[in-house]
Amino acid sequence: RTYSGTETEGQLLNSFVQYFGDSLGRKIKRMPLIEETVLPGDSLLTLPVVIIGNGPSGICLSYLLSGYRPYLSPEAIHPNPILHTKLEEARHLSIVDQDLEYLSEGLEGRSSNPVAVLFDTLLHPDADFGYDYPPVLHWKLEQHHYIPHIVLGKGPPGGAWHSMEGSMLTISFGDWMELPGLSFKEWAASKRRNIKSDRVMPEEIACYYKHYVKVMGLQKNFRDNVYITSVSRLYREKDDEGRSQQNEDISARHLEMEGGQKSLIKRNWEVRGYQRATDGSHVPFCLFAENVALATGSFDSPGRLQVEGEDFPFVLHSMSDFGAAISKGKLRGKADPVLIVGAGLTAADAVLCAYNNNIPVVHVFRRRVTDTSLIFKQLPKKLYPEYHKVYHMMCTQSHTVDSNQHSAYTSFPEHNVLSFKPEMKCVLQSASGLKKILKFSVALVLIGSHPNLFFLKDQGHSIGHHSNQPITCKGNPIEIDPYTYECTKEANLFALGPLVGDNFVRFLKGGALGIARCLAIRQKKKHELIESGDGGGDGVP
Repeated sequence: RTYSGTETEGQLLNSFVQYFGDSLGRKIKRMPLIEETVLPGDSLLTLPVVIIGNGPSGICLSYLLSGYRPYLSPEAIHPNPILHTKLEEARHLSIVDQDLEYLSEGLEGRSSNPVAVLFDTLLHPDADFGYDYPPVLHWKLEQHHYIPHIVLGKGPPGGAWHSMEGSMLTISFGDWMELPGLSFKEWAASKRRNIKSDRVMPEEIACYYKHYVKVMGLQKNFRDNVYITSVSRLYREKDDEGRSQQNEDISARHLEMEGGQKSLIKRNWEVRGYQRATDGSHVPFCLFAENVALATGSFDSPGRLQVEGEDFPFVLHSMSDFGAAISKGKLRGKADPVLIVGAGLTAADAVLCAYNNNIPVVHVFRRRVTDTSLIFKQLPKKLYPEYHKVYHMMCTQSHTVDSNQHSAYTSFPEHNVLSFKPEMKCVLQSASGLKKILKFSVALVLIGSHPNLFFLKDQGHSIGHHSNQPITCKGNPIEIDPYTYECTKEANLFALGPLVGDNFVRFLKGGALGIARCLAIRQKKKHELIESGDGGGDGVP
């Protein structure tokens, strides 16, 4: 199926407008957020905010941008007396309208982002001490705070949770996976779902997130089956400000060629991509945004060993591929073991999956079993018995022990994979330099995953803590202002969730709070400028 580019983009843009309803145009004109005049030649659709990613990060940000506001509950007493005193000082204000730096001062938690720790302790007071206190917040929908936005995702709301292995339990408790305003336990009870433990299956969480968007009335802001191909900043010459005849865009290449001869100012973001239609065809679109929020998570690109033979079809990099191979019977009756590489929870899930299907396992990992940084060391045995079962096997069923005694599972601690061979063999090297060759039926490399920001200039390498290096959730997250979550190296670009180091759902909600407050402040300032007559006619067409 072929399209005429202009007509197709126009049709899709019109669908965006219809999706928001007739109020979109009025609200955008009434609530501009940018400081520069939007040129007459801009796209038909310019939004205050485009959110890329529809997982829990994007959903939570949409919830706050839709006008939901958290207030201290009348009967609530926070167990932290200092924080409670601060909350009482401005009880009449929503948390979005308060000084987040002041509120989060002195708080400690399992996130390096202070607002994430603040919001988590308001929603789950003293959770890390084993308490199950209710939230100290209640929520109000204040529609006058609505900021027009759109959330773009590849699949249904919930993001990567829809593609996770369904038979495994989540590492976090169900309550910690919930989003503001809708108790996970109450939702599960209303759906007559039998939640047998505090930990739940990913499919339950995915269903909860999808239902959350519907019950909170956020559907109009969400577009599914959308793939982003580029997000770029547009420029214009400062000398041409106010001249409607000279409004051509200036590319980054032109910016570099001019070498500073022209004074350029940054304009809106241009977001390009396509929407996959039901017949599989691609409908391209282009829209403009004053602000872009990156909420893409970390599951886009599986970690790779970067060794010879890793691209062979019998070397897999995801649990879903492994599960598919098992369900199709491809491993049934195989004499050779499955080779699993990695020492994290996903690798442990793979070991359990193979073990439960009577598939022998060879487990290879680089660390010592006594390494204190192993994730198993941080998990209580009573809450995570299955993971400690794997850890026990890692410690006691090493290749140094009689291999015949533990034919179902053998671990190779402190070993690296050197290469994969076409005859389904793997070359390992121990810490002492000794090499071994193992035969296997299928290899599964599970050494983490990384964000894929290919749609940004230089794949986003310039916005991390370490410039010119790939963005990773642990080693090189996006550098942000800790209270607004705006990228320190790129104005009007925001990031939250795993992209800034918050891998747990309970902490990514703080990013949504920080961004919502930042945009609300800018919106208020813009209103004041317009009302005072100093707005210069700024607006978004």
